[in-house]
Amino acid sequence: MSESRLLLRAATYATVGTLALALAGCNADDAVPGAVGSDQPSESPSATVPALRLSTSIEKGATGVPVDHPVTVAAHGGTLDSVKVASPAGALGGELSADQTRWTATDRLEPGASYTITTTAEKTDGTQVTRTTRFSTQALTLDQQTYPSVAPLAGETVGVGMPVIVTFDVPVTDKASFEKHMTVTSQPAQPGSWHWISSTEAHWRPKSYWKAGTNVDVDVDVNSVSAGNGIYGQESREVHFKVGDAHVYRVDMVTHQMKVFSNGKLLRTIPITTGEQPTYTTRSGTKVIIEKFASKDMNSETVGITGADAYNIEGVQWAMRLTYSGEFIHAAPWSVGSQGYANVSHGCTGMSTANAAWLYAMSRRGDVVEYTGSDKPMTLTNGYGDWNESFKQYEAGSALS
Repeated sequence: MSESRLLLRAATYATVGTLALALAGCNADDAVPGAVGSDQPSESPSATVPALRLSTSIEKGATGVPVDHPVTVAAHGGTLDSVKVASPAGALGGELSADQTRWTATDRLEPGASYTITTTAEKTDGTQVTRTTRFSTQALTLDQQTYPSVAPLAGETVGVGMPVIVTFDVPVTDKASFEKHMTVTSQPAQPGSWHWISSTEAHWRPKSYWKAGTNVDVDVDVNSVSAGNGIYGQESREVHFKVGDAHVYRVDMVTHQMKVFSNGKLLRTIPITTGEQPTYTTRSGTKVIIEKFASKDMNSETVGITGADAYNIEGVQWAMRLTYSGEFIHAAPWSVGSQGYANVSHGCTGMSTANAAWLYAMSRRGDVVEYTGSDKPMTLTNGYGDWNESFKQYEAGSALS
C-alpha cells in the first residue's frame, strides 16, 4: 500500500472515531456500566423556572382608546397578586379570577383620561415581578355623550300606576346596548318590561299596577356604554323610591261620578263633569297623575282652543295634570250645577272646591284615574299612558324583545 493511501486511511479512522465520541455526548447524563467514575453520583441540572409573561387588553402606550373597551390583565407562567388601574378621573375596580391568572375591570373607562396599570405578579418560584403600562382614552364632546335623568325622584313616594321614566339628552340609537345596563328591581318582586317611547325616552312598568308598599331600585348603569353613532353614556344613575297606598279613581262619564278607592276600599263618590261631547270629549282609558298644582292659571290658547270658546282663568285650585294635551282634575265651582248631571267642560274633570281639596290632599304623582264612557281613547304617549296597552304589546316595545 502506498504511503499516500496509508495516510488517507489513518485520517478516515480518526474522523469516524471523533464522530462516535460526539454522538456518545448526546446522552452524557446516562451512567455507563464499568466506566471510570460511574460509581460517583452525577449532578442533575437545576429545574428551569418558566418565564412569566403579563398581557393586557390594551396595548402599552395606546392613545384614543374607546371608553367602552374592556380592561383585562392576564398572567402566563405565574399568578397575579394585585392589579391597580389608576387615573385622575378615578380608579377602576376589578375582579381576580379564582386561579389568580386573570383580572377583569368591573368599572368602565372615562373619556379623555390617562391611565396607569400597575401589575404585581408572582413566578412559580415565588419571585415577585411588577410591571407598569400606560394608556389614554379618547376625548368626547358633550354632543358625544348622553346623560340620563330618572323619574320618580330619589326617595319619592308615588302611586301604583307610576312608570319608571328614563330620559336622555342626546338620542340613543343602540337601544339594546343601553337596555342591557338598565335594571329595575323591587321588593316584593314584580315582573315588568322596558318600552322605548322614543330614542330619548324609555319607560318601565310592572305587568300589573305596583303593589302598595313596594320598594323599588332603578340602576341605569350606562356610563361609557355605547349608545351608537359614536355616542356614549355620560353618567350612571341609581334611584330608590317607594310606592304608597293603592289609589285608584274610577270616572264614569255617563253617570258623571268618580269613585275614589284606596287599597280597594271605596272612600267617596264624587259628582263630576267632564268634556262636552263631541267637541271637547274627555279620553277614555287609564291615566296617571303627572303633577300637582295648588293653584294653576289655565289659558285655553295653550291647548288650541280659541274664538268664542276660549278661556283664561287665573288661580284654578287643586289642579292635577293627567295628560300632556291639557286634561286636569281640578276645582270647578262655576259648574257645580252640572256636576253629577252633565258634561260641560273643555275636557277636564271638574268637581266642587271641597271635593277637589280633599282629593288633592290624598293624591300623589302616579295615582291612577280610570275613565270610561267615551269613544275617544287615551294613548300611550299623551302623559303616562303606559297602562293603555296590554302587557304583551308593551313588552314588545323593549329593544331586547
